[in-house]
Amino acid sequence: MNNLDNKSSASSPSKSHRIVVVGGGAGGLELVTALGNKLGKNGKVSVTLVDRSSTHIWKPLLHEVAAGSMDANTHQLEYAAQARWHRFVFQQGELRGLDRTRKVITVASLLDDDGLELLPQREIAYDTLILAIGSITNFFNVPGAEQNAIAVDTLSQAEHFRRRMIGLCMRAEHAIDTHADQSHPKLNVAIIGAGATGVELSAELRNTAEVLGAYGLHHLDPLRDIRITVIEAGSRILSGLPEPISIKTTGLLHKLGIDVMTDAKVSEVQAHSVVFANGNSIPADLTVWAAGIRAPTILAELGLPVNRLGQIIVQRTLQTEIDANIFAFGDCAACPWPEKNSTVPPRAQAAHQQASFLFNALKKRLDGQALSEFEYRDLGSLVSLGRFDAVGNLMGPLIGSTLFIEGIMARLLYVSLYRMHLVALHGYIRTAADTLGHWLQRKTSPRVKLH
Repeated sequence: MNNLDNKSSASSPSKSHRIVVVGGGAGGLELVTALGNKLGKNGKVSVTLVDRSSTHIWKPLLHEVAAGSMDANTHQLEYAAQARWHRFVFQQGELRGLDRTRKVITVASLLDDDGLELLPQREIAYDTLILAIGSITNFFNVPGAEQNAIAVDTLSQAEHFRRRMIGLCMRAEHAIDTHADQSHPKLNVAIIGAGATGVELSAELRNTAEVLGAYGLHHLDPLRDIRITVIEAGSRILSGLPEPISIKTTGLLHKLGIDVMTDAKVSEVQAHSVVFANGNSIPADLTVWAAGIRAPTILAELGLPVNRLGQIIVQRTLQTEIDANIFAFGDCAACPWPEKNSTVPPRAQAAHQQASFLFNALKKRLDGQALSEFEYRDLGSLVSLGRFDAVGNLMGPLIGSTLFIEGIMARLLYVSLYRMHLVALHGYIRTAADTLGHWLQRKTSPRVKLH
């Protein structure tokens, strides 16, 4: 059935085939760049990217933006510029609806900061639709979590956290009384969720606390006055990674003066404290929620099958179960992973692999060929603790088994993941120039973004 659908929906000689990709995250932007470069030249295919934001930043960098150790302005990419360079069209706006009969999506109107309408609500027609709108924070209906904790899923959230963090450090600096009891921290930061985001953020915040002393906060002791606590409901941190990585990382966090609480289920987040299911609580001047993700609500309103997390259920071809003209991938899709009797995990490497798979699959689809099935290859995981250390494991046929790595090798491999993303967007020459430019800029900029 899929083969017939594939052939009937391929572009005719007199009409360009309209490919619309919704979501300009790591996978979505890599896909439209490749499609524009290879298929947008002859006019037989038109490629459109839809995203609610005007700029792209690699999501795994957001914890560094939140800690102030990275200036987002130097790492953002304008979608309109990328579209100009790589032969696709960019339409800014948020997905609001889908009409599968007419094969159109509805995109919300675009407003400026003052509420002035820049673009009206509009419809965009497609022949092939690809949904890649990522994920949002899952607060699990914990009382007070959404109101009193900050997520770091978007650039605006990361920037908001950074400003709050630096502001609270400044307030704590000026509130220090040399005659007061110095055994109590002046600033308590609680990070709920000990996955990669929570763990990496905690290390970056410790680095920020140390660096701020060089920029005016001379009386604020980074270890004594700033308490950072990582909270995990499970029995260990980094539960999705091999246990040796969890054990090693826990030891490294302790060396950095970061408290680690496991088997600590949060029952409520208050304005200045975190309350646990056993009735205990800890003070929290600043709380981060990094405990889980779910698919955006809009996906459940499109008439497509979704799972309990709101992810679109797709076949191994990445096509939806009820419409062969609609694909989904990345965090917003539940793709089977038969080897693990599970679904493909929401990781950057999965989105990268699926983007490459879809590029080849769409070429086959346009030629009326049967689509192959996506096979996820888990290449391992890496966790960066900023300038302090990095740990991880490598997997694959060349290694033969899981290989544990740490130190400089792990740090280099972690950095290379971002470089691979840049290569997919810009090519090797521009990526090399971009890397050199960022290195030179860091030599003349503060180690922490202060404004």
